[in-house]
Amino acid sequence: MTGTSHNIQQEIEHTHSLTAEPIFYIGNFAITNSLLNSWLVVIIIIIISLKIKRNIQIIPGKLQNFFEAIIEFFLEFFDSITGSREKSLKFFPFIFAFFLFIVLSNWMGLLPGVGSIGKVIEENGHLVFVPFFRGGTADLNSTLALAIIGVVTSHIVGVASIGIWNHLNKFINIKAILEIPRKIKEDKTVIMVNPIKALASLLEIITEIAKVVSLSFRLFGNIFAGEVLLASMAAILAFGLPIPFMFLEVLVGFVQALVFALLVLSYLVMSTEKH
Repeated sequence: MTGTSHNIQQEIEHTHSLTAEPIFYIGNFAITNSLLNSWLVVIIIIIISLKIKRNIQIIPGKLQNFFEAIIEFFLEFFDSITGSREKSLKFFPFIFAFFLFIVLSNWMGLLPGVGSIGKVIEENGHLVFVPFFRGGTADLNSTLALAIIGVVTSHIVGVASIGIWNHLNKFINIKAILEIPRKIKEDKTVIMVNPIKALASLLEIITEIAKVVSLSFRLFGNIFAGEVLLASMAAILAFGLPIPFMFLEVLVGFVQALVFALLVLSYLVMSTEKH
C-alpha cells in the first residue's frame, strides 16, 4: 500500500504555469488562484484603511506618525515628477493605491503556503498540483488589467485637463493640416512641415500601445521569474538556500511596484500638457 501511494505521488506534476489555474467556477466565470490572492490583498488594504481611519487623532500616535511619514515621503517623491504639490495631491490617491496593491500582491506570493498549498486534479491523464493561491502580479491578466487602467486613466485626465480637441491632436494632428491654408502665405514650408507633424503624431498611438505592453510585461516578468527562481532553489535545497533569494524578491517586489506607480504618474503628468 505504501509503495502504491509513493508511485502515485511521484506522478503528480507540480510546475509553474504561465497562466493562472481555476480553483472553482461561479456560473461560467472561473475564479483563479491569482484572483483569490488579489481579493485577499484588497481585503487587507480595506481592513488596514478602516483601522487607520477610525484611529486618526489630532495628536497622532506611533502608528499614525508612521503612516503620515510614509505619505509625506511619497508626496515629496511625487513632487520631483509633477513639479507641483497641487498635482501630487491630486494624483496621490490613485497612484498610491496602485503602489499598495502591487507591492502587497508581490509580497503575498512569498508567504508560506502560497504556491505550496492546494489540490491535486487529473488533467489529460496526469495528476497535476494546483495551488489555492498564486501571486496576483505573477498572472499576466492582472498586470495587463493594471496597465490598461493606468493608461486609460491618463487619457481621461488628459481630456479633463486640456480638452478633448487638444488631447486628440496629440495622436491625430488634425490641427496641423487645418493650419496649412491659413499659414501658407506667410510660410511656404508649412506644406512640408505640417503633414510631417500630422504623420509623426500617429506614432503616439503606437507609443500608447507600447506603454500597456511594457508596463504589464515588465511587472509580470519580474514577479513570475522570481517565483520560478525560489521554486528552483527550494528544489535544490529546501532549508536555508531560498532565504537570501526571498530577501532579494522582497526588494524586487518593492522596486517593481514603485517603478509601475511612478511610470503611471509620469503618464498622468504628461497628459495634462498640451505638447
